[in-house]
Amino acid sequence: MTALNKRAMKYDPYSPLSSALSWMETVTLAVFAVIFMFTFVFRIVTVQGQSMEKTLFEGDRLIVAHLWYSPQRGDIVVADSSAMDQVILKRVIAVSNDVVEINYDEHTVSVNGSVIDEPYIAQEMEDTGGFVLGHDERQGVYRYDVPFGYVFLMGDNRNHSTDSRVFGAVSQDELLGKVVYRFFSKESGIGRVG
Repeated sequence: MTALNKRAMKYDPYSPLSSALSWMETVTLAVFAVIFMFTFVFRIVTVQGQSMEKTLFEGDRLIVAHLWYSPQRGDIVVADSSAMDQVILKRVIAVSNDVVEINYDEHTVSVNGSVIDEPYIAQEMEDTGGFVLGHDERQGVYRYDVPFGYVFLMGDNRNHSTDSRVFGAVSQDELLGKVVYRFFSKESGIGRVG
């Protein structure tokens, strides 16, 4: 074999073909990584409606984390609601085995006997009726016991939200994930959502 043939068979990492193949490999891996992330780890959703104002606004674009998600009080979640027959965006007020009490006279929501601090609500709640919650005449509150495996959801814009007050608790199996980041908004800044 001549010296020229030996050189031709030798791998040259700086050749245009090697560079192109390396670049294509990198792009292919990046595309698969993005597909994997948005299939198994994150989702992108767009806010529709005003039920979460003043926290989230119509048209906001959000990243939702769903891998190994376990709901916590205060989380903003996306759920595929069988009761509403649509995907909804609400805040987790209570989790399994919690007791929710809503007092419209005092404009408060209590979980397990403690009034929760809600600086995010748009305005004081009005009693619009039609609730699945039982009314406790003695205490003047609506009461709901959250079953095991369910969460109680409410919109931040309470007077313009169809939520667990109307359709009851939502199965954790219907939760699609927790909102973690807003990356587009005409009304507010981008960043973490909580």
